[in-house]
Amino acid sequence: MTKTKIYYDDINLDFLKNKTIAILGYGNQGRAHALNLRDSKLNVIVAQRPKGYNYNKAIEDGWKPLSISKAVKQSNFISILLPDEVQKKVWENDIKPNIKKGDILSFAHGFNIRFKQIIPTPDLDVIMIAPKGPGHLVRKQYEEGRGIPCLIAIEQDISGKAKNFALAYAKAIGGTLAGVLETTFAEETETDLFGEQVVLCGGLVELINSGFETLIQAGYQPEIAYFECLYEIKFIIDLILKNGFSGMNRSISNTAEYGEYINGKKIITENTKKRMKKILNNIQSNKFANNWLKENKSSSMVFLEKERSRINKRLIEKIGAKLRSKMNI
Repeated sequence: MTKTKIYYDDINLDFLKNKTIAILGYGNQGRAHALNLRDSKLNVIVAQRPKGYNYNKAIEDGWKPLSISKAVKQSNFISILLPDEVQKKVWENDIKPNIKKGDILSFAHGFNIRFKQIIPTPDLDVIMIAPKGPGHLVRKQYEEGRGIPCLIAIEQDISGKAKNFALAYAKAIGGTLAGVLETTFAEETETDLFGEQVVLCGGLVELINSGFETLIQAGYQPEIAYFECLYEIKFIIDLILKNGFSGMNRSISNTAEYGEYINGKKIITENTKKRMKKILNNIQSNKFANNWLKENKSSSMVFLEKERSRINKRLIEKIGAKLRSKMNI
């Protein structure tokens, strides 16, 4: 097995000193990247469509937002920080007609390259810098002198310096303070989608809600069930992040640890792992991407809206909202 190389803060920012970096989209990641890059003394411009919260926020933060077309024309490093589902249209309509030979095209997620929604012209450097955390944490950690780990990937390297550009950008948003790993667009995309669907969002949300409903159906108070199955999740995750599974187990009671060992594998069984492998296969085979892209062809996103409504109606959401309003969370 090849030893993984992790890059830390001994990276040279000079590779970006003569670049004008266009941040396309001032949402969750876009705002964090733009502010961190600016605070790292780099030349940054912001593209955000007029009106709406993000546009007004950009103005409040001291930017003069441009259209995407103008931002691409005025820059030589284009960072696409727009939702996956709109990137293809923006590429075709606004970026491709205005991007110049030798420019750097950058992504924070590999979806549109991996699934060939965007096929860059061969005269560009194409790179990815993907923070492993939401934008508000990318910004918060930077302000506190820390960072969020980042992944970088190189899809096209016509300049011979694409990796240097990616590492410099990762440093400028704070990533090298926590560590930067090199990957590929395919690996980042497939593992990111798998993690979201199986563990971080899909799996965790359903596990929490199923535990909550089991206690409710057994006659326990919903507030008690909420605390046991959702509220305490954060404390356990914090312990695991800081000290690993073993460190977490040293911090909980012997009773809790004993229960973990005898019952954890009854919840996550070999059949569960088989279903996980099937989900991974669906990602690798493009089945998930094709379904998601099909969903996006409908402006109303029928399935997504239906599922949002279903989640909002859950008892755990209503109980949680009531409790959180009193806990100043």
